[in-house]
Amino acid sequence: MRHFIYFSSKAATSGKALSGEKGKGNLMKAGRMDIAIHTIISAFFLSHGFRKDVKMHLVFYGPPDAPKHIEMQVTPELDISKKDIGNLIKKILYKYREGKKTEALSGCFIEKKSFLKVVEGLYEDGNEIFILDRKGEDIRKAKIPEESVFVLGDHEGLPIKELKRLKKIAKKISIGPKMYFASQTVAIVNNELDRRGI
Repeated sequence: MRHFIYFSSKAATSGKALSGEKGKGNLMKAGRMDIAIHTIISAFFLSHGFRKDVKMHLVFYGPPDAPKHIEMQVTPELDISKKDIGNLIKKILYKYREGKKTEALSGCFIEKKSFLKVVEGLYEDGNEIFILDRKGEDIRKAKIPEESVFVLGDHEGLPIKELKRLKKIAKKISIGPKMYFASQTVAIVNNELDRRGI
């Protein structure tokens, strides 16, 4: 199983923030939720199907109730469409229940959990942790096991304080010398793992 952790310091942490006139909220004002949406599409969608070997972890630190951890995996029962990812996130956020991890929809869970706790939990489960960083080891040369976690941030990057604490358990890898969008980064990592048959 390959895991992606997407961190956003400003993404909205309630379903209400994604609602608006006629039920359509402003994704830019909701903490650049548009970036999260494109990243989810790159993680799961193929030309004629879905990836079943990917788990997406969204960690949102925006208002009004941070932090929120959304865990997603495509299942046969999950009604998912590229055109409606924003509404899917909104439904999941609305299903949050204080003090517990809730299955909001098939394969989709929500809980209050910090970025550091999400990464450490996956590490303790036996996964190798990789942080996407332009100065890291070239992904084409890096040794990557099947049980891996790839950590990336939105346009503002990852939290510096937490990154310092992750140095002991994480390795930095790079997809190249250029800066890419989060969604493009996920697509490139997926492609590399596909080529390796991981």
